[in-house]
Amino acid sequence: MPSVTDVRFAELVQDIACDVHSKTQDDDNILQVQEISRAFVSDTLTVPTKEMNAYALRASLGDDVYFEPSTALLESHIAKITGKEAGLFLPTGTMSNQVALRTHLQQPPYSVITDARAHIYRMEAGGAAFHSGANSIPIIPANEHHVTWEDIEPRIVSGTDVHVAPTHIIALENTLNGTIIPQDDVIEISKNAHSRGIIMHLDGARIWHVAAETGLSMKELCDPFESASLCLSKGLGAPIGTVLVGSAPFITKARWFRKLFGGGMRQTGYMAGCAAYALTYNFPMLPRVHALAKRMQQGLEQLGVGILSPAETCMLFYDPSPIGVEYWEVVERAAQLPDPIKLNGSRLLMHIQTSPQAIEDFLELLRTLKEEKAAAGWKPENAPPKKKTLFRDVYVKAVRPA
Repeated sequence: MPSVTDVRFAELVQDIACDVHSKTQDDDNILQVQEISRAFVSDTLTVPTKEMNAYALRASLGDDVYFEPSTALLESHIAKITGKEAGLFLPTGTMSNQVALRTHLQQPPYSVITDARAHIYRMEAGGAAFHSGANSIPIIPANEHHVTWEDIEPRIVSGTDVHVAPTHIIALENTLNGTIIPQDDVIEISKNAHSRGIIMHLDGARIWHVAAETGLSMKELCDPFESASLCLSKGLGAPIGTVLVGSAPFITKARWFRKLFGGGMRQTGYMAGCAAYALTYNFPMLPRVHALAKRMQQGLEQLGVGILSPAETCMLFYDPSPIGVEYWEVVERAAQLPDPIKLNGSRLLMHIQTSPQAIEDFLELLRTLKEEKAAAGWKPENAPPKKKTLFRDVYVKAVRPA
């Protein structure tokens, strides 16, 4: 006869047991991969393949807060190819950028200069102010493409005026909205910043695309910066992770801040294995991704659709209003296709698992919508006038009118 304690423990076991698989999980996963191939929302939607999983499951089993061999090899490899002394694996690009800023910034007051469209400024929940007590100075590029030294120089804060926060860091994002900062401009900014004792940080979430498109080495792209954050889960298609690189003392301190931020992880070998697989087998696929984005732009232009930001790498931003169509109409009709396409607004992002057929189907949908509008009497002169603003945000969410 089981004791009361044994009976109670059996009940606890039953209460705590968990199964996260649906009854049709294998079929669900196949369907999910198909949906991802027809989603132009983000490259973070990509999923590990069977081959990636098989490689990653053979990685080491250490605890990364103490020492994890496969993760340490990944960190040293990315440090080596970027020409830096050391690297640090972090769970997200946001944490990597924020840990970098916090590590560089010692004692307020100080300010960080960024492009007004940059992820660090717009998409990290005010992290520079929260974590580092830093003022941000956003700059709108005069050329509407990328910031230059001519944009930055007048905005640098220096001197001993107690009313202001001196500029300690210039943070550049490359690519930004899929566009590439010309390397000559990066070098000019870096040279002038360093002559004034200002630190350079690179948000290189999609820097792999710059290397694939320009042929520049990762070292050449990262040389102008004291630190660089390189995401593994966007264009490269790993499920998680970013590596922050810099000098050995910088990474030693950054590891401390990673722990403070709650980013110390345990058995990260699998994640490192996925990243290594992505570097080896997915990076070579990026030129194909760029070709898909350029095909998308070509097709849209042939239809008379506006281009807000061109396809220099993996994404573009479009405007359907020149053919009388609104974003919400495109999103709703795309979702109603026999083989649906997922969208959320102006950004169209291609990735390593994008189906070429999805691009052709999207272009055909725009062609159909254009013909329907014309049949209903819409003419180009009916298009609403464009409002002239100081800052043009190419990110437009699809919102159906109330």
